[in-house]
Amino acid sequence: MRREHVVGPPTRHHPREARDYEPGRFLKEFPLHTVIREDGSADPDEVVLPDAEALRLYRWMVLNRALDERMITLQRQGRIGFYIGSIGEEATVLGTAAAMDERDWIFPCYREHGAALLRGMPLVTFVCDLFGNGGDAMKGRQMPCHEAWRPGRFTSISSPIATQVSQAMGGAWAAKLKGEEMVAITYFGEGATSAHDFHTGLNFAAVRKIPVVFVCRNNGWAISVPRERQTASETIAQKAIAYGMRGERVDGNDLLAVYAATRRARARAAAGEGPTLLECVTYRIEGHSTSDDPRAYRPAELVEPWKRKDPILRMRRYLSRRGALDDAQDAALRDEVREQIQVALKEAEAFPAKPPIETLFADVYEEPLWQQREQLAEIEAAVAADPRAANPRHSDA
Repeated sequence: MRREHVVGPPTRHHPREARDYEPGRFLKEFPLHTVIREDGSADPDEVVLPDAEALRLYRWMVLNRALDERMITLQRQGRIGFYIGSIGEEATVLGTAAAMDERDWIFPCYREHGAALLRGMPLVTFVCDLFGNGGDAMKGRQMPCHEAWRPGRFTSISSPIATQVSQAMGGAWAAKLKGEEMVAITYFGEGATSAHDFHTGLNFAAVRKIPVVFVCRNNGWAISVPRERQTASETIAQKAIAYGMRGERVDGNDLLAVYAATRRARARAAAGEGPTLLECVTYRIEGHSTSDDPRAYRPAELVEPWKRKDPILRMRRYLSRRGALDDAQDAALRDEVREQIQVALKEAEAFPAKPPIETLFADVYEEPLWQQREQLAEIEAAVAADPRAANPRHSDA
């Protein structure tokens, strides 16, 4: 039987007229805060770090850069399989991490290696993680650049985009419920703001006034997708308005500006005033990873202006102007850093090529089940009879 089309009553809902949009409005409401200018000059009233501490963090930045460059070379040589660096983004990584207290937990993305080292992760352990060898703290279970360092409250890294946002919110909420004095900080790129975990984490944190600092490392690119194709928002910081939290926009290549903004955000969180969305505006100078060639989608002329804004160059000029660093001292510091990396690399290469076999069954149950003990014994017997069984790729089978 043919069904007649039924026309319902006219709707009483009338769509609200869109408010006139003023281009540039949010760029004015969220101005880019800068302390150190490109020539190294700075407003004395804005200087928040003693020179000795600024010099210490500068050394960490130089180490971060030298480590990235060395490990990328190792990947090109086939000595490690994969690497993700943060060249050009060191001020964002080190400035935020240094501004937090030691009792605070870090929920990183995959570019915060400098923060892990700052929190005490031995350099040799980081290199072992890249090799996945017997010194790998992750026991060969994570891909390279997905380190963790529990003594430094630096959590394991999730590859899926933005999952760490909700994890940081949950960790900080648990601490709040238990009455612990802890603030969580989490990192993500601007592309992660398109993911559902970004919304979930920020919305819940704002509603419950959970002590979290959300750091968006806005480096302009989500692999090959530019920022303007990720969001129509003029800024990332303005997204905080919808969640009812504080938002700030800072020059991510300025260590002092990043440090100061993070300290403010942490103080508000610790005082029970809720979370902050901190947008650090920087630029991804290299590819997304060693598996990516940015020349395929990004014109070289887009990169050149940002090279002049290099955070390490800017910090060196700043320290030089203040008489805290001269050319000879800088050269000695860089030589020292390169030697430190070379020593760590040599130590890492001395470890066995793989984690011990028993780590296959570790961290599953508090005490191994009889099935696991039996399986381990069988594997050990097979390896004892034929060592090639430990590496099936090289067996004759």
